[in-house]
Amino acid sequence: MNQAVDQYLQIGCGRCPRGGTPACSVNRWRPLLVELRRIALETGLTEERKWGVPCYTIDGKNVILIGSFNDYVVISFLKGGLLNDPHGVLQKSGPNSHIGRVIRFTDHETLVEMEMIIQEYVLEAVDAERTGLALVCEAVP
Repeated sequence: MNQAVDQYLQIGCGRCPRGGTPACSVNRWRPLLVELRRIALETGLTEERKWGVPCYTIDGKNVILIGSFNDYVVISFLKGGLLNDPHGVLQKSGPNSHIGRVIRFTDHETLVEMEMIIQEYVLEAVDAERTGLALVCEAVP
């Protein structure tokens, strides 16, 4: 466990004025963030803090991020577009996202029900990173 992530769980990312205040979204979603942290660590990833949020790496390469927003908690798969999605749970993080995918949570029960699926996807993301999978984009003429 990384002390910088402990700090994130206490006061937030620090990138907005709400950090360290009751209005910080980390306060609302702390139990879900703690669960996602546990799941990530149980898969053998190394815990770091990058861009103000918990980042989980393998061999120094970023694999997943966890974070909170006002309306949900997210686990972000940085190369999620390369993953199989047999459960249909991965979503683009935004309209211009090419490779990143996320799973959003708004309640603890859903997260607990999906724990095995999350672990499966994290382990696949680790394999993708270790084998050097990359998204190949073709140039548009």
